[in-house]
Amino acid sequence: MLAIHDAQIAEHGGAEGVRDLGMLESALARPRNAAAYDGEATISQLAALYALGIIRDHPFVDGNKRVGLVLLELFLALNGLELRALDAQCYEAIVGAASGDFTEAQFIAWVHAYTALRRF
Repeated sequence: MLAIHDAQIAEHGGAEGVRDLGMLESALARPRNAAAYDGEATISQLAALYALGIIRDHPFVDGNKRVGLVLLELFLALNGLELRALDAQCYEAIVGAASGDFTEAQFIAWVHAYTALRRF
C-alpha cells in the first residue's frame, strides 16, 4: 500500500507520508471483515471497499483518491477482473465517493457495473 502511494506521489505530485496509520489499518480491514463475515461478498464489492476505505478515511497526507482507484484496479486484476470504465467515469465516481455524493452502496454498485473478466 505504501509503495502504491509513493508511486502515485512520484508520478503525479503531492505531499508524501501517512497522516494516520490507524486509519490506514482500518481502511484495509474493511474488506477483510466483509469477506470474513459476509458470505455473499463479491470481488467487486471487496475492491470497492478497499477503495472507499482509502478515499474516505484519508490515511495519507495527499493522493488518497488516486491510491484508492489504483488499489481498486489492482485488487480486481489480482482476481482476474478489470474495471472497464472511462477515465471521466472513474473521476466522477471517485470524486463522488470522496464527497459523499455516492453512498457506499452506490459506489459498490458502480464498481460492480463496470467490472468484467480481465482481457489478456
